[in-house]
Amino acid sequence: MAVNLVNVENVSKVYGTRALLDGVSLGVSEGDRIGVVGRNGDGKTTMIRMLARLEEPDTGRVTHSGGLRLGVLTQHDSLDPAATVRHEVIGDMADHEWAGEAKVRDVLTGLFGGLDLPGFPQGLDTVIGPLSGGERRRIALAKLLIEEQDLIVLDEPTNHLDVEGIAWLAAHLRERRSALVCVTHDRWFLDQVCTRMWDVQRGDVHEYEGGYSDYVFARAERERIAATEEAKRQNLIRKELAWLRRGAPARTSKPRFRVEAANELIQDVPPPRDSGELMKFASSRLGKTVFDLEDVSVQAGPKVLLKHVTWQLGPGDRIGLVGVNGAGKTSLLRALADAATSGGEEQPAAGSIRVGRTVRLAYLSQEVAELDPAWRVLEAVQDVRERVDLGKGREMTAGQLCETFGFGKEKQWTPVGDLSGGERRRLQLLRLLMDEPNVLFLDEPTNDLDIETLTQLEDVLDGWPGSMIVISHDRFFVERTTDRVFALLGDGALRMLPRGIDEYLERRRRMEEEAAASAPAPAARPAQETAEKSAADVRAAKKELQKIERQLDKISEKESALHARIAEHATDFAKVAELDAELRGLTGQREELELRWLELAEDA
Repeated sequence: MAVNLVNVENVSKVYGTRALLDGVSLGVSEGDRIGVVGRNGDGKTTMIRMLARLEEPDTGRVTHSGGLRLGVLTQHDSLDPAATVRHEVIGDMADHEWAGEAKVRDVLTGLFGGLDLPGFPQGLDTVIGPLSGGERRRIALAKLLIEEQDLIVLDEPTNHLDVEGIAWLAAHLRERRSALVCVTHDRWFLDQVCTRMWDVQRGDVHEYEGGYSDYVFARAERERIAATEEAKRQNLIRKELAWLRRGAPARTSKPRFRVEAANELIQDVPPPRDSGELMKFASSRLGKTVFDLEDVSVQAGPKVLLKHVTWQLGPGDRIGLVGVNGAGKTSLLRALADAATSGGEEQPAAGSIRVGRTVRLAYLSQEVAELDPAWRVLEAVQDVRERVDLGKGREMTAGQLCETFGFGKEKQWTPVGDLSGGERRRLQLLRLLMDEPNVLFLDEPTNDLDIETLTQLEDVLDGWPGSMIVISHDRFFVERTTDRVFALLGDGALRMLPRGIDEYLERRRRMEEEAAASAPAPAARPAQETAEKSAADVRAAKKELQKIERQLDKISEKESALHARIAEHATDFAKVAELDAELRGLTGQREELELRWLELAEDA
């Protein structure tokens, strides 16, 4: 039977006049992998902060099992700005000690791209103070993952990670034995990692078995049962379920939910968008030419990011753009935008960009544009336009589009200065769409948006007739909103990937393997060290390796038994101290054996 690690009993939390949590009771057990979803502002972060006892509830209580080893990644790190990366992540371990630990090597390579931290000016000896928020966050995550925990609590762990980093983190968390509670809007990540979902809504927490696909199905089923008319039945969540069944997850071993029931629920739901009809309408608005690139090279300072690229963005094209950080994704969008806003006069370092005469470009950059803080939300949208044509005869007023993006009638009169980062991001998107563009550039549009807002944005884009380029590390959003994926792999070329992001990750792995294979061999050892080992020495080394592996298995079993006994005697502090001392002794034995195993592995 799984040991209960955390109990939350009848917890309530009020901010101002709003109850974020009202009488919530739940628990986390050994082996749980829980994903937390809900709208921004509904209390996801507050709930996990109380779960980790970083914040006290107004009423109720939160209890931890005795000796619980808890690791927490919050949205604001507590790293020492005067310290180096080495000090914060590895501590006092000597190089030969941490380099001999497979977990440390895996974490550093997965999060930073190599043991020498190639993206940092002085590698491990880089001082933390001047680093960006994203770099500091990766350091905090690495520090957490290198340690051993019974429970890991993560608040938006995929922020500032690229597609490769997110794929690595998902695989790493699946392999760990720690229980997990994770707040994220990355739906692909939730489906890969989690086996239970908590949906935080209006002061309550609804629990669902399974990953994100299962959660969508369960909510859609609940909506169907509760619906009293056809208008309620035709809702966004059924549309997303149809996408999940027919789209990306259908290409994996998932989904686990009842396939027959899901198919029955979505049998009358059409595909997310009619690509042929949209292409026809886009052509009528844009003509034949949108952007034509001929032998284009793009630079950022002295660095050449793209070399001799010839490419075309046509009417109705919906392109996802992925690539390693620094490969030139944003620089390419800026070059196209500069050519469009200058009427074709501003051109890249080499080559030419031809812009269609009817192009009306809207560019959502990563920086949130500043708006007058005294404006109300509705006024900020109406400042652009009162009504918007979404194509295919669909028209919305500014107020209706505000409601679609989660700004209810009361929220529409909130001053812009009082909005959260995610709400400002939504408002920026709204203003872009109200200007009726026929070409959209979206650079990391999912930043700070909750899952419900993302599904609403996807629904609006489904019927939007025009050309679109999306840069995003959110794999689900890219696959959901675009039809083709192109990649920048850091070699100056732009490549189409017929199999999408799966193919991108495969290509990146091959590139890393080829780079490792072509790396120069280490300096030759002295003759006495390079002399061939005798067959007897090799046999002896292999025999001792097998013996050590059996000893490590036994120690692992003893450690698991000790953890269970510590939980069992959680209230007996003397007993817990005795068991903990025994556990530390086992840990020391295991580390010595692992070091000896590494020495023998080379001989064998």
